[in-house]
Amino acid sequence: MKVSYANMKLKTNTDVNTFDFKGTKVEVLKYLPARDKFDLLMVTLQKSEESSGAYNEFKLNVYFDLNLVYMYTNISFTEKQREDELKIYDNLKSNGFFEQFYQAMEETEYNELFELLNTIKKTDMEYKTSVGAIINKLVEDLPANAEAAAKIVNSFNPEQYKAVVDFANYANGNRNIKTNLPVE
Repeated sequence: MKVSYANMKLKTNTDVNTFDFKGTKVEVLKYLPARDKFDLLMVTLQKSEESSGAYNEFKLNVYFDLNLVYMYTNISFTEKQREDELKIYDNLKSNGFFEQFYQAMEETEYNELFELLNTIKKTDMEYKTSVGAIINKLVEDLPANAEAAAKIVNSFNPEQYKAVVDFANYANGNRNIKTNLPVE
């Protein structure tokens, strides 16, 4: 016999664990909804990606820790405070916050997120170094590179080139730089 999902009256679990941090009651969600977990992972990867496409492991650890705090706790941060996330991280880390936070966080939640973060990172790096990704990057960059080459060609001034050749010939003892014979 089939059971109606609606009759089960399920809601996302919003239970919390708590700990006292320097006189402040900090709440830590036992479960974070899947949409929020996805956002946490994607933001962490985005903020730790270098211009080369590789991930900076230090940034990855810092932003993973911070995003867990942002998403799982009842601590609020102003936009101004979040402008210097490394300062927030240093303040939390140097005062022993993370030790207490991780003790209050559900171990299965942490392990699942940490494993997913590393799996996505690995898959992304494998893709970025694949032939297909390299070809896609070349195709994406081709219009911009072609435009830059066209600007160079269009701005080419043969008179300037002649002046460079004349100078090179003169510096070569008044001998042609191609043939090494005296310039006429």
